Amino acid sequence: MLTNWINTHLLSILVFAPVLWGAFLLCFPERQAPLVKLLALLGALGIFAVAVFQMFHLTPDPTGVFLAEHHPWFSVVGLPVDYHVALDGLNFWLVLLTVFIVPLTLLGTWNSLKQRAGAAIALFLMLEGAILGALLSQDLLLFYLFWEAMLPPMYFLIGIWGGADRKYAANKFLLFTLAGSLLWLVALLYIASKAGSFAPVLMTQAALALPFKTQCTLFLAFALAFAIKVPLFPLHTWLPDAHTEAPTAGSVILAGVLLKLGGYGLLRFAVPIFPAAALHYAQPLAILSVIAIVYGALVAMVQSDIKKLVAYSSVSHMGFVVLGVASMTVVGTQGAIFQMLNHGISTGALFLLVGMLYDRAHTRQIADFGGVAKRMPIFTFFFLVVTLSSIGLPLTNGFVGEFLILNGTYTSGFGWGRAIAIVATLGVLLGAVYLLWMVKRVFWGPENPREDSGTAHLHSDLNAREIAVMIPIVVLIFWMGLHHRTFTAHSEAPVIKLLSEAKAPAARPAPLAHAPEAAPHRQPEEAH
Repeated sequence: MLTNWINTHLLSILVFAPVLWGAFLLCFPERQAPLVKLLALLGALGIFAVAVFQMFHLTPDPTGVFLAEHHPWFSVVGLPVDYHVALDGLNFWLVLLTVFIVPLTLLGTWNSLKQRAGAAIALFLMLEGAILGALLSQDLLLFYLFWEAMLPPMYFLIGIWGGADRKYAANKFLLFTLAGSLLWLVALLYIASKAGSFAPVLMTQAALALPFKTQCTLFLAFALAFAIKVPLFPLHTWLPDAHTEAPTAGSVILAGVLLKLGGYGLLRFAVPIFPAAALHYAQPLAILSVIAIVYGALVAMVQSDIKKLVAYSSVSHMGFVVLGVASMTVVGTQGAIFQMLNHGISTGALFLLVGMLYDRAHTRQIADFGGVAKRMPIFTFFFLVVTLSSIGLPLTNGFVGEFLILNGTYTSGFGWGRAIAIVATLGVLLGAVYLLWMVKRVFWGPENPREDSGTAHLHSDLNAREIAVMIPIVVLIFWMGLHHRTFTAHSEAPVIKLLSEAKAPAARPAPLAHAPEAAPHRQPEEAH
C-alpha cells in the first residue's frame, strides 16, 4: 500500500518533502545547528534514495512520460491553472542531478558555515524543492511560480552567508532575474489569454495562429528570462559576483543546478511554443553563445581569485549549452542536455574543492599558493581529475558534451553552422589554457614564502568525509565519458519530436547514438 502511494505521488514527494523538511528545520534554535546538519543530510539522502529506487523502475508510456500528476488547481483572470507535474526524457537526469548534488553539498560543506548554519541549511533544502518543482512543472504558470520561488532562498544564502560584497551580489542577482522574469510574465499572460490555458500544448496552438512578428516578440520575452538564468552574454554580469560572494554550498547549487533552468526553459517551453521564431533567432543565439564561450574563457584567464576563475568558466561552458540548442539538430540538442549534466557535475565539484581549500587556507588568491601538491596529494588528485573533465579530456564527461555540440553545430543545415563551430572550438582550447595554467601555479608552482600564505596554512589533506564526497563525482565523470548512452537515451525521442515540429533544417538522429545506416541497394536499370 505504501509503495503504491509513493509511486502515485512520487513527484509531489520530491518537490514538497525538501520544502517541508527545510521549514521544519528552520524552527530549530541556532545552538542545535549540529543536529540540524545531521537531520538535513539524512533528509536529503532519503529523498535521493527514494528518487533513485523509484525512478529506475519506471518505464515511459507511448508519449515518453514516465510519471505524471495532473489536478485542477485554481483560476487566474478566468484562466485555469493546473497542478501538472511530469517526469519525462527531458527532465529525468536533471531531476536526478538535483537530488544527487544536494546531499553531497551538505556533506562536503559540513564545517564551512560558522554562524547560523542551521538556517542556511534549511533554506538550502527549500531551494532544492523549488528547483525540482520547476523541473517537473508542465503547466507554465506553475513553472513560473516555482521559478520565482527559487529566488528568496538563493538571495538570502548570498546576502546573509556570503562574502564581503554579499549584499551587492545578492541584489544584483535578484534584480537581473526579476527584470527578465517580469517581462516574461507579461508575454506568458498574453499567450495564455489567447490559448485560454497555461497548458503548453494549447499555448503552442494559439502561438502558431499569431502573426509571425508577434511570435518573435513573445519568443524574445521568453528567451530573455532564460538567457539571464543561463547566463548568456551580455546578461552574465550577475553570475561572477554571485558565485564569488556566495558560500560554497550556494555556489555549488547555483552552478550545479540553478543555471540549468535557463537551458531547460529554452528546450521545454520557448522552442516548442514558438518553433518558427526559434528557427528565426537561431543565428543570433548562436553568435551570442560563441561570444560567451570565448569571452568567458578570456576573462577567466586573467583572474587572480580561483573561485572567480571557475565562475567565469561557467559563463563559457554554459555558452556551449545555448549553442547546442541554437544548432537545432538532434545531436547538438542532445549535447546541450548532456553538457548541462556535465557542468553540474564538474563545475559543482570544482566549487566544492575550492571551498575545501578555502576552509584550510582562508584565501582563494592564486598568488597565495604554490606547492599544494606536496602538502595535499589526495586533494591534488581529485582537483586534477575534475579539471581535466572540465576542459573536455577524452574519456571524461566534458569531452562528450562539447563534441556533440560542436558536431551538431558544424553539421546543421544553417549556412553559418561551420564558421560558428570553428570559432566555438577556441573555447575548448582556451579552457585548457586557463584551467591548466591555474593548476600549474597553485599545485606545482613555487611556494609562496610568506608565513601567512595560503600554502602555509595547509596542514592536512582531505579527510574521509571529503573523500567520500569526491569519489561518486569521479565515478560519474568517467561513467558519463565512457557510457554516454545511459544519459542520452531517454531524451532522444522527445528531442527528435521537438525539432521535427520546429522544422529544423537538419533534425537528424545523433550519429553517436545509432550505427550508420547501410546505403540503399540500387536496382539495375531495366534494358530498353
